[in-house]
Formats: sequence, C-alpha cells, structure tokens
Amino acid sequence: MAGVGKLLKQAQKMQRQVEAMQAELEAKELDVTSGGGAVKIKINGAGKFLALEIDPELLKEEPTLVSETLLAAVQDAAQQSKDFNEAQMKTATSGFQMPGFM
Repeated sequence: MAGVGKLLKQAQKMQRQVEAMQAELEAKELDVTSGGGAVKIKINGAGKFLALEIDPELLKEEPTLVSETLLAAVQDAAQQSKDFNEAQMKTATSGFQMPGFM
C-alpha cells in the first residue's frame, strides 16, 4: 500500500499547484487588439473580461461591420485566454502520473 500513499501525496501536491496556478491566472492580464486597433480588450488568464475599449471611429461604420469586429475581438480574446490557461494548467499537472495510465 506504499504506492497509495505516494499517489495521495502526488495528488495533494498537484492540488496545491493547481490552486496556486488559478490565483496566477486570475492575476495575469492579457491585452488583445483587433480590427487594426479599433477594439482593445483586456481579459485575465481565467477568462474574465476586464475592459473593453472601442475607437469612436469604428462606431461611425456600418452596424454590421461594428458588430462583426466586436464579435471577432471577443472571440479572439476568449481563445487567447483559454490557450494561456490550458498551457499554464498543463505545466502545473505535468508531474502527476497515475500508475497504469502512462
């Protein structure tokens, strides 16, 4: 049963690493620019949107163009946050090995 104790210690260590990583993700801010700088979004590594800035010149354009530009910016910001989050979590859990699964 020594293997179970080792596995439990590994799981506890991984849990602490994940909790620390979640705090880092909350604190990490990503700046995303879209539409040639017309839309600027600030999002954290946990996927929470923090700020949105729209160039007033964009708002003078056709509503469809404004809508498409904003949607593309939001989607890009969400994807960048997700990619960053996954990469960081992968490093936090990389040392954890389940016997029989590797």
